[in-house]
Amino acid sequence: MKKIKIKTGDNIKVIAGDHKGSEGKVIKIFKASNTALIEGINMVKKHNKPSSKNPKGGITDIEAPINISNISLLNSNGETTRVGYKIIDGEKKRFGLKSDEII
Repeated sequence: MKKIKIKTGDNIKVIAGDHKGSEGKVIKIFKASNTALIEGINMVKKHNKPSSKNPKGGITDIEAPINISNISLLNSNGETTRVGYKIIDGEKKRFGLKSDEII
């Protein structure tokens, strides 16, 4: 299993697939399936049965996970970058390889 360098709360850009070029924030990472849930991207329709909370049932839009290989981290300038690690003051920090700034 590869190390996932993108964390919850990071701003990302989709670099491949149907939603290429879209930007959003990471909601959740699924390490077992190597996917991430991105806010507002890869929306799918879910059909809900009637229940006590939702007596009519209906169709709702929810986000579906995207493979980690199809997304890239955005730095503060708004450009995509790969992630590296540095040890600064005894702490391991992530940094963008393009701009060499700490994330």
